[in-house]
Amino acid sequence: MHRRKIQHTGVELTELGFGASVIGNLYRVTAPHDASAALDAAWQAGIRYFDTAPHYGLGLSEHRLGAALRDRPRHQYVVSSKVGRLLVPNEQPRGVDTEGFVVRDDLRRQWDFSRDGVLRSIDETLERTGLDRLDIVYLHDPDDHWQQAADEAMPALAQLRDQGVIDAIGAGMNQSAMLARFLRETPADMVMLAGRYTLLDQSALDDVLPTAQAHGKSVVAVGVFNSGLLSQDRPTEGMKYDYQDAPRDLVHRAQALAEVCERYGTTLPAAAIAFPSTHPSVVNVTLGMRTAEQVRRNVGLHARPVPDGLWAEMRAQGLIRADVPTASGEARAPSQPSEPTH
Repeated sequence: MHRRKIQHTGVELTELGFGASVIGNLYRVTAPHDASAALDAAWQAGIRYFDTAPHYGLGLSEHRLGAALRDRPRHQYVVSSKVGRLLVPNEQPRGVDTEGFVVRDDLRRQWDFSRDGVLRSIDETLERTGLDRLDIVYLHDPDDHWQQAADEAMPALAQLRDQGVIDAIGAGMNQSAMLARFLRETPADMVMLAGRYTLLDQSALDDVLPTAQAHGKSVVAVGVFNSGLLSQDRPTEGMKYDYQDAPRDLVHRAQALAEVCERYGTTLPAAAIAFPSTHPSVVNVTLGMRTAEQVRRNVGLHARPVPDGLWAEMRAQGLIRADVPTASGEARAPSQPSEPTH
């Protein structure tokens, strides 16, 4: 599988990454053998970038990922985790986690973007994974913690990077505006952008993507299916968009996108995976994958060629923004201030 370099670092990521949130029992239980088989299938397919976080299953994702990777050649893969949520004893457990993961709630999350919190979080991640180091560390969802994240957490990560303890640093969020601030105002090398540069939402073109391009920084795209609406060949009512039932107008637009894909000999999910990488600052698309079957499907979709003319047709029909670049680098400047198409 091809690799792309995170700009101004020595880190190269395979174009497709394995997102380990779902093997932390996101929304439903993932059996241990299914998680292990998914990770084995990803390795066999050539995926060498794996992303996790303490938040995912209150550490379960990190445990499972570490168990799958720790006996593999360390120089062959890249692992990222995140800081900002410490796991501490839960004094009032109710039996099951309340933040979307089907795990016992003996632990709870505690926000902490202090220097000490960052160092402690990394040490605990290494203990849970059993790995000797992390390659990339992101600040995780610092939406309500900008000052401490910018003043304490990012400088702490930068010091570790400069000491050679980690190789690249950044932030991961569901919004794009603050990610642009991290690229402009802090030593971040990269960002993980969730759901804001997809076939249904190109709002990242207003801030983080041009900022990354101007400052020579890199972007990892996640959430490219927008919680499911772009994951099937033919979208239907009742599918999810950004964790909620998709509004009817978005379902209709997804259906229109699917029809264009069919005319160009491809599918909506294949186009959804390919789309973010047409932007020059995007170095990787990471997908959450729960089973070996899902891995094989997504790897196959990623490998399927998507005609460059597809994007031009979508722009011409007003299904994506006019200023979306294509693999050939073409884009029309908007005639007025950019607005998302939905």
